[in-house]
Amino acid sequence: MDFELKSLSVAQAATLAVDALVVLVPESDPKAEGALGQLISQAIAHKDLDNGPGQLVSAYRPAGIKAARLVLVRAGDGNASAVRKAVSGAIASLKHPSVQKLALVTSLLTLSEDAVRAAMVALADASYSYTTTKPSAKPRHLGKVVVGVADAGAVRAGFEAGRATVAGVEFAKEWANRPGNHATPTHLADAAKQLAKKPGIRVDVLGPKQVAALGMGAFLAVAQGSEEPLRFIVMHYQGAAKSQAPVVLVGKGITFDTGGISLKPGAEMDEMKFDMGGAASVLGTFAALAELKPAINVVGLIPSCENMPDGRAIKPGDVVRSMSGQTIEILNTDAEGRLILCDALTYAARFKPRSVVDIATLTGACVIALGAVRSGLFSPRDELAQALQQAGDKSGDLCWRMPLDDEYAEGLKSNFADMGNVAGRAGGSITAAKFLQKFTADLPWAHLDIAGTAWKSGAAKGATGRPVPLLVQYLLDEAQRDAGAPASAKPRARVKAKA
Repeated sequence: MDFELKSLSVAQAATLAVDALVVLVPESDPKAEGALGQLISQAIAHKDLDNGPGQLVSAYRPAGIKAARLVLVRAGDGNASAVRKAVSGAIASLKHPSVQKLALVTSLLTLSEDAVRAAMVALADASYSYTTTKPSAKPRHLGKVVVGVADAGAVRAGFEAGRATVAGVEFAKEWANRPGNHATPTHLADAAKQLAKKPGIRVDVLGPKQVAALGMGAFLAVAQGSEEPLRFIVMHYQGAAKSQAPVVLVGKGITFDTGGISLKPGAEMDEMKFDMGGAASVLGTFAALAELKPAINVVGLIPSCENMPDGRAIKPGDVVRSMSGQTIEILNTDAEGRLILCDALTYAARFKPRSVVDIATLTGACVIALGAVRSGLFSPRDELAQALQQAGDKSGDLCWRMPLDDEYAEGLKSNFADMGNVAGRAGGSITAAKFLQKFTADLPWAHLDIAGTAWKSGAAKGATGRPVPLLVQYLLDEAQRDAGAPASAKPRARVKAKA
């Protein structure tokens, strides 16, 4: 989707040669001139445009307006949440093949950069259409969007962040939505290689022999039940000096999860193609980095494989040795995500990172705890947790910090290995995080459990692209901190290990 930012008055908007015109109207009665201003005043006076974000009224070929379709929609006081709701509702009413060029006019509101980005992300989300394996699907017809604001210069940075975030979210959606046979570990590696064609991005792909040489016994154990070969994808984005410590993003890449020998129930098992949502979010974040080019270094690690119940598959009670040297009793083969992540977290330490954030559709328990509104956030580091929570609030991609008390790890004790891979049902998302914490040593580490937020079920089934907006905002914030920090406060130069 092609976005263009313009300084635009309401009177100028009426003259635009577009297929549809969407005007955000504040709760307070606006004062606008010309034919469009008169229409807004009349709609309010006759109570056709109710108060409340998302309330709208539509018109076809209104007098004095060049656009064929007009939507007036309430946007509250212009905060990001109200704008998101307003834009989503307006675009939902404009899904017609003839709407190929649209203008979104926000000039009656003084929008923040965050609100401008929220409008763009909401617009892209409401018009998104997956077509890769569905030829009969109606493709997105909307190709050009003019974002009209009171002062383009004041929100330029938010607009650029919005454009890049949309690109990242849609890249993540595309790969998460693909069926398991169209998004194997090899396919994910190829997607990463495509991103490597962009400036500043480099990708290395490790296969089973290299992973075995690294001693990643937990990762290998999960993969051994599938005929699809595993892939360990190592991505590098360099936007700062090579000596600057990177942020490391680790994405769970289970491209299909049957549960293994601990087989999942058949109902809704098709949705386990979304179990690589963490990997998709890392790919999407790198797609956004290629657009924004922030002054920061980022490493992306994606351990990717299938979890299948083959004759070679791991069994409950098996003991495997992780890359860290710690042994793990596999009490439930459906708790496989933590097994591939633990080896990737051990590998992450070689980069001497400024922070490590793993992203995973890890536990159904997190869905019970937080539903589909907020991702679960776990970290022993207050500063890192606060930075991620603030990035989520700012981007509208919300998370919520969960506890990590040591007592939660008691259930992971094993008589036959250093630890079991599951504890009891109680606090399942927390005990999963405690398992991962055992492989982070002194790393500044955080874990995002996106099991409730990475996709939607039911009639709206599909990937959400979360938490790409959160991750992009976090990386932008980190780059900004570096830019504004005195030399003594910037990260110390560290030697960057090779993948």
